Amino acid sequence: MAITTPFQTLFAVPMTCESCINDVSGSLYKIGGIQKVEANLKDQLVTVEGTAPPSVIVAAIQATGRDPILRGTGSSDSAAVCILETHATTVSDKVRGLARMVQVAPNLTLIDLTIRGLAPGRYWATIRETGNIVQGAVSTGGIWADPKEGALRPRGILGTVQVGTDGVGSVFIDKPIQIWEMIGRGMVVSKQHEGEGKFEKNDEDTLVGVIARSAGVWDNDKTVCSCSGKTLWEERKDEVSRGML
Repeated sequence: MAITTPFQTLFAVPMTCESCINDVSGSLYKIGGIQKVEANLKDQLVTVEGTAPPSVIVAAIQATGRDPILRGTGSSDSAAVCILETHATTVSDKVRGLARMVQVAPNLTLIDLTIRGLAPGRYWATIRETGNIVQGAVSTGGIWADPKEGALRPRGILGTVQVGTDGVGSVFIDKPIQIWEMIGRGMVVSKQHEGEGKFEKNDEDTLVGVIARSAGVWDNDKTVCSCSGKTLWEERKDEVSRGML
């Protein structure tokens, strides 16, 4: 389903002059669904309004030779994020996916899911009843369902994502749910699916994470960490080295 409800996304982008702004803006306006781009050279922030997935925006800015960092999406209390990891003990690079969520209407949430480093094929993405990931996907419980109808109306089936031969897959979907309903629940991405009578195993191609609140567009504008003294882009390099997308 095509996303039709526009939303705002804020990125920190290293820029030094007006030419930088023109490069970034020009790259973004080539993306379908972009309605407005505003850049602040002093604070090195770029605000994007439209219906394009944040992952697509990131790729477009990276194509200009700059490393963007998502600073927030939507308004306060309307955004969430889930870092997806494999619990396979044989894998050193645990982080293999990221889901960004933003609520754009009273009962409509957009989900931007990207996964990498997985075997080619179709994967199921689901939200689970609990956020207990101590034992990986095994301990997250069943698929989140309507409490009135139980398993007859699972709310947590997000859909499927196809991973190509390069090990990368992404999907941008909308669901009639609210952000607060998902906070603290687990998310699982797996080739195995309960509807097929199978149970998840903690193999290297099964990912799991806990959905947590994320900053709104204007809730987080720091560019230097007060704890480490590192800039956002220095911290970003550390995250990439640990497998973050």
